Amino acid sequence: MLNTTFFAASVPPRPTGRYAHLILLRETDSYALFQTDGELNTARVHAGVGQSELLTRITMFKRKQTTPERLIGRELLRRYGFISTEPAPEGKERKGDERGVLIDGAGLPICDYNVEFCKQCPDCIAYGFAIGDAGSEKSKVYSDTAYSLSAFDVSHEAFTLNAPYEGGTMSRKGEVTSRINEQDHVRPQTLFPAVITVRDLTVSLFLYVLNNVLRTRRYGAQTTRTGTMTNHVIGIVLADGEIFSNLHFTQRIYDHLAERSMIDPAQPIALDAALNAAREVATILVKEDQVAVSQHLQGTTLANFLTDFSTRTRDEAGMHELLQAATRDSAAYHSAYIQKKGKK
Repeated sequence: MLNTTFFAASVPPRPTGRYAHLILLRETDSYALFQTDGELNTARVHAGVGQSELLTRITMFKRKQTTPERLIGRELLRRYGFISTEPAPEGKERKGDERGVLIDGAGLPICDYNVEFCKQCPDCIAYGFAIGDAGSEKSKVYSDTAYSLSAFDVSHEAFTLNAPYEGGTMSRKGEVTSRINEQDHVRPQTLFPAVITVRDLTVSLFLYVLNNVLRTRRYGAQTTRTGTMTNHVIGIVLADGEIFSNLHFTQRIYDHLAERSMIDPAQPIALDAALNAAREVATILVKEDQVAVSQHLQGTTLANFLTDFSTRTRDEAGMHELLQAATRDSAAYHSAYIQKKGKK
C-alpha cells in the first residue's frame, strides 16, 4: 500500500528531494501544558484565509512535538537491545569501539540524550544531533509550530495547584504552606493540525518515525500526570518537495468548518467534523502545492496500511525487525559519512 520504491535505498549525504509527509490532527485527551516562562504559548493570527478576523490560538512549538516522540523511539531502542541503558561515562571509564563509538560492557553503543549522542542509532540519524566541536547532524524530520484549531478562550482553563503534606492538608505544625500556584492548561479535545516532513530517509527509518508518532501519548510539561494526546494520521504524501504549512492548514480547516456553521465559539470543535474537514482540505492543498506527488495515501487505503503496520509493531518480533532494519540503515550512514576516517 505504501510505495516503498519512492524511498532512498540508503540515506544520502546530500538532499535528493525525497519528501515523505505525515498529515496529522493532534487531539488532547486530558489537560495539557505547553508553556514557556510559566505561561501557555499563544499567537495572534487570522482565524482563516477567508475568515479574516484575528484570533488568539494556543501554539505547540516544534520541540514540544518532536522531543516526546524521540524519547519514545529511544525507549524502544533500549528495550530491544539496540542501544545501552547506561549513561555516558566519564574519565577513565570511557571505552570506545573501533569506530570511536562509546560502548558499555555488553558492547552496546551508549547514546545519552543531550549529553553524548552515539551518532549512529536511528534517533541520531533521523532526528539529528549536535555535540559542539565533536560534530553535528541535521535533522531529517522537519516539524513546525502547531496552532490550535479553536480560539484560546475556549481552549484553555486555569487551575489552582497545591502540594499537600502527607496528612492530606496544606498545613504542618500550625503553618500553612505557600505551595499553591495557578496555571493555565489546554483543555481536552483541543485540536492541533500538523504536518511532519521526513526528508531523504530509507523506508525503515521513515517507519521508525511513523511508529514514534503513533506510540507517543504524552506531550508537554508534567507528562507523568497529564498531557495525554492522540495523533490521528489522516494522510501520507510522498513528493519531491515540502507541502503546506501548519498555520495555513489550520486556517483552511477553520474556513471549511465556519462556512458550514460547524464552529461554536463557546464549544469544542467536534472531532469527526474536524477529521472530515482536514481530509478534504488536505486533498485540496496537496493539489494546490507546486510539488510532484508520487503518492497520496488516504481514506480506506491509509486505514488498511495503518492497521497492518500496527499489527506488525504490536508483535515483539515485528518491532524487533523494524528497529533492526532502521539500525542497519543508520549505522551504514554513520560508517559512510560520519565515522572519522584515516586512523590505521
